[in-house]
Amino acid sequence: MEHVGPSAAGGIPVPQDIGTPQGDLTVRTIAMPADTNANGDIFGGWVLSQMDQAGGIAGVDRAQGRVVTVSLNAMTFIRPVRVGDVLCVYTRVSHVGRTSMKIEVEAWARRFCTQVRERVTQATFTFVAIGDSGRPRPIPPAVPSPRAAT
Repeated sequence: MEHVGPSAAGGIPVPQDIGTPQGDLTVRTIAMPADTNANGDIFGGWVLSQMDQAGGIAGVDRAQGRVVTVSLNAMTFIRPVRVGDVLCVYTRVSHVGRTSMKIEVEAWARRFCTQVRERVTQATFTFVAIGDSGRPRPIPPAVPSPRAAT
């Protein structure tokens, strides 16, 4: 997808390649006024919460059961999210150990009333599979995706 950036000489918009989301679209939600700070900007914590939920969904699918967030690497907010933007969160399991897994999570904003998408931030989340007792449990072998069979 292209983003129309700053104008070139003559006032013609210059397309900017902003990349493509990696992984599966896992969460999609709209940024609302209740999610803003006193300046009217969407809280970074709200974006982080959406990313954690998306990572948890991907983790539950892969672990075939409960998971908990253990950590995430550093996050840098590249662009702001504004009221009315649709926040799209993409996930990809990048590593599976015995009881833990790393999930790459990217947050993209589809700007209000446009098809323009911009990456907002990304992080690697670590989740641990847990059993009913709340203790770590082994992650079962991967189950082939129904989509892979088509």
